[in-house]
Amino acid sequence: MSQGLPAAGSVLHRSVSAPGNQARPQQSQQSPEDDDRKVRRREKNRVAAQRSRKKQTQKADKLHEEYECLEQENTVLRREIGKLTEELKHLSETLKEHEKVCPLLLCPLNFVPLPRPDPVAGCLPR
Repeated sequence: MSQGLPAAGSVLHRSVSAPGNQARPQQSQQSPEDDDRKVRRREKNRVAAQRSRKKQTQKADKLHEEYECLEQENTVLRREIGKLTEELKHLSETLKEHEKVCPLLLCPLNFVPLPRPDPVAGCLPR
């Protein structure tokens, strides 16, 4: 094994010799302007990534709050459905009991059809 080179098959050797990890021939010395441009671009990208992550977190928080509000509203509405169902059951039973003794329903004259004026004829000119 030659000194200074990683052993064949070692992790370091594989990562260095993996495709795409080949050492690129260095361009002629980069100018300070190029270095500054690179630093500014990286900083701008870092700030944009932070903004994006913050926006994504805010969106997730807002959705979670909306979810909790809808869950509470759902619970309230389910309780109301239960109360209204109980009220309907009670009123139906009350009506059923009343129908057994109601004098208006027991009177045979209430079942005789009465002549009613034609609603359309009342609107037509004579």
